[in-house]
Amino acid sequence: MPRPRPFAQVDVFSAVPYRGNPVAVVLDAQGLETEAMQRFAAWTNLSETTFVLPPRDPGADYRLRIFTPGGELPFAGHPTLGSAHAWLGAGGTPRTAGTVVQECGAGLVPVRVDTADADGAEGAEGAEGVALSFRAPDLVRSGPLEEELVQRLAGAAGLRREDVLDHQWVDNGPGWAALRLASAQAVLDAEVDARALGGVPLGLVGAHPRGAPQQVEVRAFVPDLGVPEDPVTGSLNAGLAQWLTGTGVLPPDYTAAQGARVGRAGVVRVRTLEGRVWVGGRSTTCVGGEVHL
Repeated sequence: MPRPRPFAQVDVFSAVPYRGNPVAVVLDAQGLETEAMQRFAAWTNLSETTFVLPPRDPGADYRLRIFTPGGELPFAGHPTLGSAHAWLGAGGTPRTAGTVVQECGAGLVPVRVDTADADGAEGAEGAEGVALSFRAPDLVRSGPLEEELVQRLAGAAGLRREDVLDHQWVDNGPGWAALRLASAQAVLDAEVDARALGGVPLGLVGAHPRGAPQQVEVRAFVPDLGVPEDPVTGSLNAGLAQWLTGTGVLPPDYTAAQGARVGRAGVVRVRTLEGRVWVGGRSTTCVGGEVHL
């Protein structure tokens, strides 16, 4: 029988509510079958819906299952931050002060409670208004894309092959393939036919002019999981950061913009601490209450 369960809907990667990427969070998912989780995720019709469970690993504060409308993911960035935000807001206390440890299909993912938001402003005390960042998981696939795939993805994005400056697998779970274009405007102008991607999750990245508020523009497409264009994408930004900071294309610390083509204003902050990439931003609880599942 369905029962009331605590629920929150959190807007992630924006200091302005309703301009980032929302995630639905069921804060007590004990007893729910996978089929019920998937059905609810399809019903919310958000890019991701998450379910908080007791941890299996003694080093974790909770276990998280992450669903798109079309399937389950081992890891995703904005659901990680939004779920940590909701868990803290519901009174969760991490084992280690200042760091929440999430257990998911990609293993243990630390989430820092930051002292500054994506624009450098001081964060507020408590769960609301605190900027969070997750440590980028190790890539499960890296290296250049196959040339045939580069040509196919470029064509699906309405690009010529010569429009692609560089390319790379930046897969930390969802399967990301990335194309680097000459400019942020080229990224924004791309007209992507999601059906032509052939099931490959695609990320586009290009540099903004010097002096712009953000250093790069990012877009993300995951059509096979029911997400034609994701508004703001933590996992993709994590993979891009590992690639582009590692090759010196971008500095160790920078910010990325994402979501303009779908009416959002996401800001993702990347920082490198002790040799590891951390990806974060601001989040806000926009809906709270309970759901009957």
